[in-house]
Amino acid sequence: MKIEKIIINEEKNATLTAYIPDISDEMPNMKVRPAMLVIPGGGYHMCSDREAEPVAVEYLSQGFNAFVLRYSVGKDCRFEDPLGDAKRALEIIREKSGEWHTDPERIAVCGFSAGGHLAAIVSNEASVRPSACILLYPCISKKAEDVLVFPIPPADKAVSEDTPPTFICAAADDSIVPISNSLGYASALAQNGVDFELHIFSRGGHGFSLGNEIVFESRDMVEVCAPLTGWAKRSAEWFRKIIL
Repeated sequence: MKIEKIIINEEKNATLTAYIPDISDEMPNMKVRPAMLVIPGGGYHMCSDREAEPVAVEYLSQGFNAFVLRYSVGKDCRFEDPLGDAKRALEIIREKSGEWHTDPERIAVCGFSAGGHLAAIVSNEASVRPSACILLYPCISKKAEDVLVFPIPPADKAVSEDTPPTFICAAADDSIVPISNSLGYASALAQNGVDFELHIFSRGGHGFSLGNEIVFESRDMVEVCAPLTGWAKRSAEWFRKIIL
């Protein structure tokens, strides 16, 4: 396993960490892998650890090369700062695709909460658009700004027929980012003829990440989230079917 950290913005401590499994002749179909860029949430205040490396490791187990973006956050930032970090991260993955044994045509982004907003916006940037987008309880509309550090552009307004296929997962009892955010983005995708898959679970709240013992100390939360713990495996299966 190769682990490499690249500084994207030294002043704002923005980094891209690559997790690249070793190549083996015993697994010839894994010599070039798809990539998953994981973008944690944190309200643009911080980047959540629970939505970073544990998620990358999960996608490694599903046959992806995995990357974690820790983007610019805090009151001194504007949205253009993390957006620039995300765009640069996708550019780096493509630039180093040969060295990292990555298929440059099969790069997806996976964003959580505020990171879901960032993933949705960068998915609609023509210059760097990924081949698929996976959103977990994403902040989408300007109504979600109350939990964020700075104003955001509404992600649903950026959707077009060129938006990549999108997978969305959230919980109906989310009291931090209302489920209307996920439903609104799905509606925008449908109106523009974009392929998408939507999973809404009755319980799970906000920030459930993988929903297992790795990310939760509370046994009660693990039990609550048990029905939704398979979302990462399902999203990997979905990605393989739509990106042949």
